[in-house]
Amino acid sequence: MSTALKTSPAGSRALLYVSLAAVIEGFDLQAAGIAAPKIGPAFHMTPQQMGLFFSSATLGLMIGALIGGYTADRWGRRAGLLIALVAFGFASIATIFATSVEALVVLRFLTGVGLGGALPNLVSIASEAVGPERKGRAVALMYAGMPLGAAVASLVALLDLHGGDWRSIFLVGGVLPLILVPFIYMGLPPLKMAPATSGQKAPWTEVFRPDSMVATLLLWSAFFLGLMVVYLLMNWLPQLLVAQGFSRSEASFALILYSLGGAVGSLIGGRVLDGRQRGIAIAASFAFVAAALAMLGLLQPALATMLFTVTLVGVGVLCVQSILYGIAPQCYPAEIRGTGVGVVVAVGRLGSMAGPLLAGVLVAQGITPAGVMLVLVPVILVCGLGTLALVARRFRPVLA
Repeated sequence: MSTALKTSPAGSRALLYVSLAAVIEGFDLQAAGIAAPKIGPAFHMTPQQMGLFFSSATLGLMIGALIGGYTADRWGRRAGLLIALVAFGFASIATIFATSVEALVVLRFLTGVGLGGALPNLVSIASEAVGPERKGRAVALMYAGMPLGAAVASLVALLDLHGGDWRSIFLVGGVLPLILVPFIYMGLPPLKMAPATSGQKAPWTEVFRPDSMVATLLLWSAFFLGLMVVYLLMNWLPQLLVAQGFSRSEASFALILYSLGGAVGSLIGGRVLDGRQRGIAIAASFAFVAAALAMLGLLQPALATMLFTVTLVGVGVLCVQSILYGIAPQCYPAEIRGTGVGVVVAVGRLGSMAGPLLAGVLVAQGITPAGVMLVLVPVILVCGLGTLALVARRFRPVLA
């Protein structure tokens, strides 16, 4: 079993550190998007090269999630998180010294590996920092840091606080995790798992055990569809709003409200997961997201209405995603929790790639921005059905 963190001071300190790390991760995930308008002309990047620059980070996130999850179980949560923070910190700083497109792509890939490696450790630490009755809220508190960090990054771009210098974005994104490293090293116990018994199966064998594959596939499908919606909106929402007639500054402000709403929604998701009427509350949460997306697609494009509806979408989408992140660590025993969550996060990253691609295909086929929003309604409802099936079939809090 892992080193106990359930005493109040240690648990609170753990939640503080992982929440700060999540804010930094959210900022770094948005860094490339903020730098893109300047970094593209600086390196004379073609659209294909820009796409490769973005997709290299996504590939890195997938690989990093698998590595980070295994590291969490093999050498401990603290070690896994520290390695990930150092990795994406130094890779982000090194980006400012890149002199070619190839170097940018490689360094963004390495940054993605570090970012991906951090998340399974953050989820595992948050889940293990509290007692079983508060696991959902603890993971939600951590996860709320990611949209909050994204909102900060979007605000920096909107107000031009980086002075138009793309290097400063990557410098800040690299220095912040390195500052946090000594605090985590001194403030958290190693959280290393006890040595495996001779009869204990390897983590990968346990994760893919035949008698648990139905629950695992439900979890994977829910993550895939959920992150498809999250990243489609994160990447395409400003462009879709501009296509509806809003200015770029209005669209950028809407993205900030979407992220801030997401931070609030994440906290709500934690309370939903820990509540007594869990199934009903989860069903209501997914219904709320579907209704908000439909509103965004059907209502007339007026600024006040759009901003309000986008905020509701952010609240709902990140609420249900927070529920999924809260469920994931409770589906695996402590000995393989990092590996299990890492695989789930990696599968979810496939959805994060599919979402923007889906939007691109729909727009290329002449689908209106309103139509794109409406396409997401059945996607989120199917995600909700999978989540409810998972809760009904396999959701049993695992005591660590």
